[in-house]
Amino acid sequence: MTNGFRKAAFFVVMLVMVTGLSSWGFLVHKTVQQLAIYQLPAPMTPFFYGHADQLIYDAVRPDIRRNTDSTEAPKHFIDLEDFGNEAAHRMPLKWDAALKQYGKDSLLKYGYVPYQVVFLQQKLAEAFRRKNRDSILFYAADIGHYIADAHVPLHTTHNFDGQLTGQNGLHSLWETVVPEVEIESYKLYTNHHAQYLKEPEQAIWKAVRQAHALLPAVLAKEKEVSQNFTDAEKYRIQVRKGKEYKYYTSAFAKAYGAALKPTVNNQLLASAELIADFWYTSWVDAGQPDLSAIANWSDAKQAAYQQEYLLFQKNELLQHNKLQAKKKESGNR
Repeated sequence: MTNGFRKAAFFVVMLVMVTGLSSWGFLVHKTVQQLAIYQLPAPMTPFFYGHADQLIYDAVRPDIRRNTDSTEAPKHFIDLEDFGNEAAHRMPLKWDAALKQYGKDSLLKYGYVPYQVVFLQQKLAEAFRRKNRDSILFYAADIGHYIADAHVPLHTTHNFDGQLTGQNGLHSLWETVVPEVEIESYKLYTNHHAQYLKEPEQAIWKAVRQAHALLPAVLAKEKEVSQNFTDAEKYRIQVRKGKEYKYYTSAFAKAYGAALKPTVNNQLLASAELIADFWYTSWVDAGQPDLSAIANWSDAKQAAYQQEYLLFQKNELLQHNKLQAKKKESGNR
């Protein structure tokens, strides 16, 4: 759900809406972290809701790091085809085994998001053991980001932007524009409660496999919808700093989103559920420490949480301006 591209530079069909578009990183990453909080058990709720503003704000930090950290990019994706046939089912679950089989250079080149998630789960568990507030929030936000990235079909393929199939710009169309135009109709509620993951490696690889299985439809639906649009209807041209850029029209984005339903919504919810599971698993692995001393909890926070949780259950967070990523007015809880 990163909105940058990781390969050599090429002409990118940028995708923005006519009004106030914020990136996928802003909208979906922050949304799934907020939804994950409502799925946590009572002993974890005061800490995570008490620090929700920071946690949600930092949900996009790994994407920001890409601008200055040359080692960051491969943590966000995995180009499965480049690891051989049926790599999604044949790659080792453990990082050390993957290193032995493929070598570090290949993993750095073709990505290793599932291994990054497991690495951070262990870091988060250690932060819980030490009851270090800043470390818990740091690793919780980061692991949530990478888990969400692992749910994006175009983060599992070397055809990450549709560039190999003549569909340049598909990456941002799927993960940025479609959620922006469709989120008002999304289901932003799940009855899932955080579950302990006995095998975290299996859980994140299952998510990668499921995302990759969606890839054929992601590609095919774009071509299918394009048949109903002329280039003039599909794109608009905007001049920025003396250069011309192609932008998808809102009409095309809406048609593509309608053709994909409910794929993007389902992946959003699946991301939130697995984030909650990994947070909970890390806490359990740490011995279920009491976080009350660092929870930033109060009667007012408790009342606010209870109100939001009821709205979450009714799928009414957006209608009541309680979805942080879409709030019309800034302010503290």
